[in-house]
Amino acid sequence: MTLPPLRNNDPSTPNKKTTVDRDLRRIGQLEQAAQGSRQRHINLGYGLLFLLIVWALAHFLTGAGGNNSIIVTAAIVGAYMAMNIGANDVANNMGPAVGSKALTMVGALIIAAIFEAGGAMIAGGEVVSTISKSIVAPDAFADKSIFIWAMMSALLSAAIWVNLATVVGAPVSTTHSIVGGVLGAGVSAAGLSAVNWAVMLKIAASWVISPVLGGVIAALFLAFIKFTILYRDDKVGAAKRWVPVLVAIMAAAFSGYLVMKGLKRIWKPDAVMIGMISATAFIAAYLAVKASINRTAATLENRRRSVGELFTTPLICAAALLSFAHGSNDVANAVGPLAAIVNAVTSGEVASKVTLPFWVLAVGAIGISVGLLLYGPKIIQVVGEKITRLNRVRAFCVALSASITVIIASTLGLPVSSTHIAVGAVFGVGFLREFLTNRRLGIPAAATSNNQAAKLTSKKAASRWAKARKRKLVRRRHIMTIVGAWLITVPASAVLASIIFVVVTAFS
Repeated sequence: MTLPPLRNNDPSTPNKKTTVDRDLRRIGQLEQAAQGSRQRHINLGYGLLFLLIVWALAHFLTGAGGNNSIIVTAAIVGAYMAMNIGANDVANNMGPAVGSKALTMVGALIIAAIFEAGGAMIAGGEVVSTISKSIVAPDAFADKSIFIWAMMSALLSAAIWVNLATVVGAPVSTTHSIVGGVLGAGVSAAGLSAVNWAVMLKIAASWVISPVLGGVIAALFLAFIKFTILYRDDKVGAAKRWVPVLVAIMAAAFSGYLVMKGLKRIWKPDAVMIGMISATAFIAAYLAVKASINRTAATLENRRRSVGELFTTPLICAAALLSFAHGSNDVANAVGPLAAIVNAVTSGEVASKVTLPFWVLAVGAIGISVGLLLYGPKIIQVVGEKITRLNRVRAFCVALSASITVIIASTLGLPVSSTHIAVGAVFGVGFLREFLTNRRLGIPAAATSNNQAAKLTSKKAASRWAKARKRKLVRRRHIMTIVGAWLITVPASAVLASIIFVVVTAFS
């Protein structure tokens, strides 16, 4: 624990720190660093224990020697990838809820672990595509051994890249990571002509589409809430009118989101059925929330904080549902290549789709939860606290934006990343806050330099403008780190996979 500095009571030197002050601060910093180091070593030990358990399980189920040793090795690499998915990707779902204090870190980790594993086990699917996003056709590989080593290289490179991104505190797309791995290994194994470049172009487009669409939708909802509820004199009356509508929209969006993404491997209804499910959810949620708010309105104070509390339960539900959908959808990033390797070893052929053994699915599901519990807090803090300050209303807009953006993109056939959407939404609400804050201070929209401050009509206005310029509600330093990690995810994973493939095949 870091100790607060002691005050020097000597009136002759009121602003100077004594040697004791400095020594105590150093001791506190050393204790804090030592505690963090111990925790990292403990987490590393638990992670290695999980990988050891996976090794024992795979060894027990497949036996020793021969080609089965390849399955055991692939199971360990798949488990390592699953842990990294949990450590990095799940922050998109839980970061806003933790940052807004709707959930504690411990509560978020428990809920996410349960719903991530539940989504993976219940709706992870019995059949998965062996080549992520159809980057490389299976028949492009010369034989099954080349295919096996290509998938192994892709899986390991993606896991290593996501691990590195987690260490530096950058939320990245695990889907893009595995796509880059398949791309690099596929090019090394089968050549440039084997790659589906049209799909790669769509994935590159998603680097822009996902964060921009997520940010715009989140900002629009936040602006709507501010101007229809928070800026009104009668905030409680406005909340009674609009909060049920907003929560109902969220319920409808998440119903469609779960059916389209979370349950797509076990149930694929048509557009009419999805629309009916969403409409039913909207009506049911509206009636339930309307009745609840009418009962509690008498106890609400006419303040923003009181209104924000109304979004707590919907925000927690949104985080849980996002985790369920994420577990069911993204577990394939870890177990898809693993299932392809298992099928190639056991059947002796390379198939475009394979049956997913239960133990493979269990490795992915449990691995995601283990990685989340051990290493998830770092990225959760980045998304939920370090980019911009989130309250319940802003976090609600981020969660709502995530589900709506995925639905819009899926309907239009656009590839998007849930990571990019969530982080883009956080930036969107942050930049909207800056804009509205500047407007309240009377800052001209065109004022962008110090020279323009001198042109303002009064010294008081100039002072307000100068003060606001120094206050940034979005921490810019995180933009370059995150965007840079996004841009190099596919090429970095591709290069790493290519290197691993060349090295492995050279010694195999």
